[in-house]
Amino acid sequence: MKTMRLIFLVFVFLLLAACAPSPTPEITSVPEIEPSPTEPPSPTPTPTETPPLTLEEAADEVINALAARDLEKVAEFVHPEMGVRLSPYTYVEDDHLVFMPEDLPGLVGSDQVYLWGAYDGTGDPIELTFDGYYERFLYSADFANPEAMAVDEELGWSSMINNITEFYPGASFVEYHFSGFNPDYGGMDWVSLRLVFIQEDDVWFLVGMVNDQWTI
Repeated sequence: MKTMRLIFLVFVFLLLAACAPSPTPEITSVPEIEPSPTEPPSPTPTPTETPPLTLEEAADEVINALAARDLEKVAEFVHPEMGVRLSPYTYVEDDHLVFMPEDLPGLVGSDQVYLWGAYDGTGDPIELTFDGYYERFLYSADFANPEAMAVDEELGWSSMINNITEFYPGASFVEYHFSGFNPDYGGMDWVSLRLVFIQEDDVWFLVGMVNDQWTI
């Protein structure tokens, strides 16, 4: 009888133990992770634009290119629609030859003979290749290292009218000048080269290259 009672008590104890609620596990909070400080993005560098050349700077580029017979460089400055007119004397005329930018590089060394105008005094036609014209009229002196240089100012005077301002309204010119070379000539062997530019949208375009010298 005692054995039965002991078994019964053990059974009740086990039953109560099974029905007792299990302890709730302790929940530990997860610590918040502070975001690591980030470097502020470096500003994107703003591309710098090259300012347009001044008149004197553009003329300097052209005169040095002429000295080197680099007509490809000269062509970069020539007006894309007007081209550049080459005048053997200071009175610019409509029939003086005009070359477009794409025409210039092929002139050096070409055998083609052009009619450039008429010689002062005789009226004979000026029939020369470009190289012949270059030596006689376009770059007849070291204009890249002139005796004098001026902007919109005539340094040499002759009997022929300088009509640049009338022929090219609103244009400016840069003159490269030598007052003479042989003292025996009393200055009558002076020579100038005038580069004529017009400005469009702050860009200076070459439209004329005008020789000037003593004329009778």
